[in-house]
Amino acid sequence: MFIFDAHLDLAMNAMEWNRDLTWSVQEIRKSEIGMTDKPDRGRNTVSLDAMRKGNIGLCVATQIARYVKKENPLPGWNSPQQAWAQTQGQLAWYRAMEHIGEMVQITNYNDLNAHLTVWNEEGLKKPIGYILSLEGADSILSMEHLEQSYEQGLRAIGPAHYGPGTYAFGTDSTGTIGVRGKELLKKIAQLNLILDATHLCDQSFWDTMDVYDGPIWASHNNCRALVDHNRQFSDDQIKELITRKAVIGMALDAWMMVPNWVRGQSTPQTMGVSLQQMIDNIDHICQLAGNANHVGIGTDLDGGFGTEQSPSNIDTIADLQKIPELLKVRGYSETDIRGIMNQNFIGFLREAWA
Repeated sequence: MFIFDAHLDLAMNAMEWNRDLTWSVQEIRKSEIGMTDKPDRGRNTVSLDAMRKGNIGLCVATQIARYVKKENPLPGWNSPQQAWAQTQGQLAWYRAMEHIGEMVQITNYNDLNAHLTVWNEEGLKKPIGYILSLEGADSILSMEHLEQSYEQGLRAIGPAHYGPGTYAFGTDSTGTIGVRGKELLKKIAQLNLILDATHLCDQSFWDTMDVYDGPIWASHNNCRALVDHNRQFSDDQIKELITRKAVIGMALDAWMMVPNWVRGQSTPQTMGVSLQQMIDNIDHICQLAGNANHVGIGTDLDGGFGTEQSPSNIDTIADLQKIPELLKVRGYSETDIRGIMNQNFIGFLREAWA
């Protein structure tokens, strides 16, 4: 089944982890034997080759560069100018992948339909389609920079990531969107960018709902009812997103899938983490909505972790093809399954770009 993955950090892996994503997952793992600078060295699950093997022909691919002020203990860039430059370097990598036919940027309704037609055809190696998204807006120096990003193909944006940000407060922090946040949301609406609600803290989330009425999704966000942490959405937040015709992508970071995960100690095997927890999250949202129209796949499988923090029945991203059978066993129809695997997000894009 064709798969749309609504959240992958491909350029971050290429530029900061120094991974050649044109290699196979196994080749990347072999190249990282003995490396200890990142916890997922030798355990990666994502490459462009693995995406093709898994029929994952379309994704939302990020630019990401956090700006951290002096008092902020989180890792990141010490100035917004550095963060902007980092995102521009990531964009250059996507352009390089386009140049050699590995990827193709999707920016509008016609691009989307043409790309899906290509992937429906048999035969030759096909480019991975990507919709460019910015995870955390700290690198946006001004609204002119956001306009420049739009001209470069940016089509989705999350105002915050972890901690306090320039425009909003994110995971593990608390605060309002403020004047600059409202300015950003106004420009997002003017440009018809998709607002990604992922990572917004509760207060910034509800502030955003008060002032923003454009297209909105959550690219990679699970349910707080199943794992009680502020990174997850409460049922009230999920219901609000459903009311706004949003689609929520299910993430596969193990600590978001089971309670009481301890980073660096817990393992998927000892904690019983598998794709079944993803199905639980999917089902929870479907029960709140009364249908299967508001949930999709947004794995974040390359978001700074690998098999040490992924479902135990995921070796590479190609194993997402196990999901349809798990949904079928849970009682979902073929139509519902296709919606979850690709059509819900594709339909969202068609409506937003029509």
